[in-house]
Amino acid sequence: MRYQVGGSLCSNDPTYVIRQADEKLYTSLKAGDFCYVFNSRQMGKSSLLQRTSYRLRQEGYSCVYLDVTTLGSEDTTPEQWYKGIIISLFYGLNLVGKVKFKQWWEMQTGLSAVQKLHQFVEEVLLPNAKAERIFIFIDEIDSLLSLSFPVSDFFAWIRHCYNQQAHDPNFQRLGFALFGVASPSNLISDKRRTPFNIGTAIDLQGFKLYEATPLLKGLEEVITQPEAVLQEIIYWTEGQPFLTQKLCQLIVHTALKTSNRKIDLPPETETSWVEQFVRSHIIQHWLAKDDPEHLRTIRDRLLFNEHRAGRLLELYQRVLQAEEAGKQGTEDRGQIKDTVYTSLSDLLVSNDDSQEQTELLLSGLVEKHNGYLKIKNPIYRNIFNAEWVIKYLNNLRPYSQAFNTWVASSFKDESCLLRGQALKNTQNWARGKSLSDLDYQFLAASIECERREVQTALEAARADWFSQWR
Repeated sequence: MRYQVGGSLCSNDPTYVIRQADEKLYTSLKAGDFCYVFNSRQMGKSSLLQRTSYRLRQEGYSCVYLDVTTLGSEDTTPEQWYKGIIISLFYGLNLVGKVKFKQWWEMQTGLSAVQKLHQFVEEVLLPNAKAERIFIFIDEIDSLLSLSFPVSDFFAWIRHCYNQQAHDPNFQRLGFALFGVASPSNLISDKRRTPFNIGTAIDLQGFKLYEATPLLKGLEEVITQPEAVLQEIIYWTEGQPFLTQKLCQLIVHTALKTSNRKIDLPPETETSWVEQFVRSHIIQHWLAKDDPEHLRTIRDRLLFNEHRAGRLLELYQRVLQAEEAGKQGTEDRGQIKDTVYTSLSDLLVSNDDSQEQTELLLSGLVEKHNGYLKIKNPIYRNIFNAEWVIKYLNNLRPYSQAFNTWVASSFKDESCLLRGQALKNTQNWARGKSLSDLDYQFLAASIECERREVQTALEAARADWFSQWR
């Protein structure tokens, strides 16, 4: 049996794992909802798209797939981009023999690009596509955010199509599903316009153990205790689709290379065996083993914007510290007092839908859990650990040595604070960046310390001047 690591699974792939999101997306689209599946990379969004589209086509509905990464780049003009959307819909819905496209296009001269798209849907697509329902699946929606022109008009148009359903029954035949690494607030950035607040969000979670039984077949061929091994795999990955498929594949390949028979695991040894396997094949020297790329994608998403990296790392550091405190609390549960649990709850990072939290969630490193942020799985926790965070925070800060000494002194050692030209250089460096709360405290303490020292020096000089004239 073959496991697929990366890329979309075919709709009938035997390793496809059906999740709650499959049924919710399918039923929501059939109910007339506009849907969006926004999540981090390699969570199975495109596979969900393909399987849902296949199910709907099997029932006689028309489905068209738009991968917007193929429609343009930074140099694409709005006219070119919207024409690409229209042509994709034209061919995707097989309207070639029903409308003379070139003639129709020439008749739209004078209209804006988004008006042409709407005219196409109203005059060409809906009258000529004979299926009862038409579903437009738009993938890689986040790639639109890097275009050289605003795409707010496009999402405002989708919202307009949704609103038209109340006035024009023909628009009730039209459905949309958006997929990508984004949040609804990203889609219409113009604060003067109504936000993209329509549709049904499809929550795409990791595989649950009871859902992951399609993955058992390959393990059954190469190892004893396959159910217990899969349970341990799910523990380490928390069902993250890419990592789960990769671990299954690695175990199968390892078994085939090292033995012509099944790996024989005595009962009660599965936990330690899988842990050692994960550490040796995934965690240790992870940079060299991250193929296809997954962990580096998470790292790069955190660090690519140097103006915001410090803020994201500090936020993740707080999540990490809360979990470490929680782990220690669990180990010492019999000896811990209620006051300790109160302080532990204060450490937890509440989900507040801020921009920083949204970016951290879209990296895939953390997820929401009972109103708080938590690290998605033990693999991430072992790789992106406290030492890793400190290393990259130090790389970002030009004043890291002084900062770390100040923090280690419980913020009391003023000899570490910046002064003079060093403070001015740091203020220039920090301009336009989003730093952590502790960084801002360090800079504020440096400014206040310098202010006091200057004030003290002025008062001393004034006193000396008066003493000379007495």
